[in-house]
Amino acid sequence: MYKNLLVHIPTELSPRPAIDASVSLAMTCGAELEAFAVGYESVNDVPFVAEGGAAMAPLFEAQHASALDLANGALAVFEVEAKAANVKHKSRALGASFAEAAAIVSANARLCDLTIVSQPDPDRETFDNQLPQTLLLQVGGPLLVVPYIFHGALSTARIGICWDGSRLAARALRDAMPLISMADALTVLTVNEAVSTEASSDRLLARLASRGFPAKAIPLQADHSKIQPTILSAAADEGLDLLVMGGYGHSRLQEVVLGGVTRDMFRCMTVPTLMSH
Repeated sequence: MYKNLLVHIPTELSPRPAIDASVSLAMTCGAELEAFAVGYESVNDVPFVAEGGAAMAPLFEAQHASALDLANGALAVFEVEAKAANVKHKSRALGASFAEAAAIVSANARLCDLTIVSQPDPDRETFDNQLPQTLLLQVGGPLLVVPYIFHGALSTARIGICWDGSRLAARALRDAMPLISMADALTVLTVNEAVSTEASSDRLLARLASRGFPAKAIPLQADHSKIQPTILSAAADEGLDLLVMGGYGHSRLQEVVLGGVTRDMFRCMTVPTLMSH
């Protein structure tokens, strides 16, 4: 079971999805919850001052104080909910550039069992939108992405496992086992299955059954561009509470480049999704 959870509480987007999901999951797991919120700083927002660094120092200090106020405001909402739920927790407000914040949150997340973030809002351009993808590639562990339309307690009763026999799918499956072990129903989703018979969905079903986790398989067919909506459609048809999938992507020249299905899932997500890279 997960014992240490880390959650990023957005300051530029609604904090409710991340708060609701993380607090309810901490209650379910009996886990300690560590929350981070970031007020982002940018030196580009500070006008050039001819007198030099000494004259600019008050401007930087004012920007840092404003960033911390923003972060503390988001954490105040978290604190109320965590205390009401009697969840063991701690929180940390950051005033930092995006790069600094990503490095700090990633380093702390590597010491936790699971990291929880809100899905980026595609209609807004914010640093908070960039952080989930960055964490997926840097944390080295599972990332639970909560839809920005999510509210209420997180349920893990009905879990869908996206399976293609790959290393990343296997990593996500192992990382999700604490939740899978508590599920009432498991569904293995395959799309255009053409994996080795050694790692087929049938063998996965047998392995799960041998551990006391019976599951059913749903084979899906879709063009590559339609894989993500096909998965979400199946999740809706099956009433799934959570999806488990590998997070495909890599970092190239410091620019995060995600695989097509993963990128599409970040853009359009209707059910909480646990990803591992």
